[in-house]
Amino acid sequence: MMMQFKSLEFKNKDGHTLAARLDLPLEGKPLAYALFAHCFTCSKNIKAAGHISRALTRERIAVFRFDFTGLGESEGDFSDTNFSSNVKDLVDAADFMADSYAGPKILIGHSLGGAAVLQAASKIPSSLAVITIAAPADPGHVSLALGDSKEIIERIGEANVELAGRTFRIKKQFIDDLESVRMQETIQN
Repeated sequence: MMMQFKSLEFKNKDGHTLAARLDLPLEGKPLAYALFAHCFTCSKNIKAAGHISRALTRERIAVFRFDFTGLGESEGDFSDTNFSSNVKDLVDAADFMADSYAGPKILIGHSLGGAAVLQAASKIPSSLAVITIAAPADPGHVSLALGDSKEIIERIGEANVELAGRTFRIKKQFIDDLESVRMQETIQN
């Protein structure tokens, strides 16, 4: 069974227009809405998100997925973003959903997106369930993907880093932000 979808846009609190997609069941009104957070440097269009959306829409759960600031089709400079800005984007997406459709009852995150939905959950009052897929227990773990570039970033303040065959500018503030996250506290609370 296929799903229907709407291409959408919304503004985050920083004024950037973020590209989004709402996957809807073919028949009937959605029983609930889910908010999907993609992995670090990915986009709303990753294959896994499509598979998950199809499975959920068959169960009459609508899925809202969007590109974080500076990624995919969204505005903004990726090098000015960090884990905290991703969490804010999730809260802004949930607010948009609540204003336009219904607040998300289910938060789903893949990889770093999984850590982000855990952080955002307490700020999204409609959320009842959080699902993570291959999320790091410590978001600081992502800095390991930077390899030798991490030292350059620490020393110079920024560097171009190749990740999954694409080049991204990463600034020191990104690493500092990751290291400030206290995931165990979040999960405990």
